[in-house]
Amino acid sequence: MSHNEPQPRDVEVLTFGCRLNLVESEAIRRAALAQGRTNLIVINTCAVTAEAVRQSRQAIRRIKRERPGAEIVVTGCAAQINPLEFGAMPEVDGIIGNAEKADPSSWAKERRHGTEVPDIFSAPPAPRTLPEGIEDRTRAFLAVQTGCDHRCTFCIIPFARGPSRSVPPSEVLEGVARLVGTGFKEIVLTGVDLTSYGSDLGDGPELGTLVRSILRSTPRLERLRLSSIDCIEADAELFDAFADEPRLMPHLHLSLQSGDDLVLKRMKRRHSRRDAIEFCQELRRRRPDIVFGADVIAGFPTESEVMFENTHSIVEDCGLTHLHVFPFSARPGTPAAKMPPVAPEIIRERAKRLRIAGEAALRAHLCAQTGKVLRVLTERGGIGRTEDFTRVRISDTPPSRMIDVTIAGNDGKLLEVAAKSILNADQSNTEDAILVKPPEPAWHNSPLLA
Repeated sequence: MSHNEPQPRDVEVLTFGCRLNLVESEAIRRAALAQGRTNLIVINTCAVTAEAVRQSRQAIRRIKRERPGAEIVVTGCAAQINPLEFGAMPEVDGIIGNAEKADPSSWAKERRHGTEVPDIFSAPPAPRTLPEGIEDRTRAFLAVQTGCDHRCTFCIIPFARGPSRSVPPSEVLEGVARLVGTGFKEIVLTGVDLTSYGSDLGDGPELGTLVRSILRSTPRLERLRLSSIDCIEADAELFDAFADEPRLMPHLHLSLQSGDDLVLKRMKRRHSRRDAIEFCQELRRRRPDIVFGADVIAGFPTESEVMFENTHSIVEDCGLTHLHVFPFSARPGTPAAKMPPVAPEIIRERAKRLRIAGEAALRAHLCAQTGKVLRVLTERGGIGRTEDFTRVRISDTPPSRMIDVTIAGNDGKLLEVAAKSILNADQSNTEDAILVKPPEPAWHNSPLLA
């Protein structure tokens, strides 16, 4: 995170947490700029772990030291849950709740920002805007859903985001068409509980139907990708879409959390170990090139060594490639915080073992790509992404180009391209298309960004 620009932007947004927060940060920035705000720094907080909250507070203090004249307004999940805690900080000029942070009127110059936020469970039935964000000037994110109707025992997020609310399909299709028209080749659908999309829209479509509609209505869209999903909620149409739609990218990140049935029950998850394994097997049968990532928690309360081994082994049993490991962090106000804890040193040791398993799985996947010709979308910094979201090191190629490359090997983290192997480079005038997009947001991403 850097604040060394000699001429700071009129509105800067410091983002912690998930991709949805990242997307909403762009909506915040645009809304505040539209209201003519200047010298404003917004802290978009995360509440998923105590460490995320600590980092937000630390950043606020540091920013005030570096920019004493700037106005600091705090929003996001941690601010929604603990507005008084952030409002009591002398560095903070105001708090804005999660349900209102993308509303332009919230950022009007004349508005006084207090330390109270509206009840998130009284939020509008659907998001007031369709937040969209940009990553590396290459892929665009559309937030089509927010909130969650479930109550996992370790999770505080429903109390920060409120009930599940979906963006109507017509607005999603308009947003996709707008982004494709400005030159984006890849769009990622995101949300808090993406597979619950449409549950609040009466007879509205499920996620699979939305995916089909997007691909049917925008033939110029080259890649459609989904962010994290809950395997037990995936609808039949989504399975069919992965089998039939080559433009739906063969990569899914699963919210698994554990591989042990008793731990899953104590977490109040809705899937079993067998559900997760069969989900991966069935999708792999329909789409053999699909790659899975997953979130897993190490050291959930009451987790024994045998229970942990069930989680450790699910990396292989599900064929996971990209693993996000979270050492358990008790959140005050959640049922898990009252359960018998696992010793911190055991949590750290189990998290380390899971990360080692994840690294080994990634290396195996990377090695299996050697000699293949893969389609890659280039990004800034000499990096590209394959269809299954694997990173490729590519030099001397502008961002937002679709190219075919031959894979020569890997360094354990990224694929390496064979010399002079770039084939069929997309020669469309991508750079001109990029110029009509809004200015790139002043995002600063914390290490907690998932």
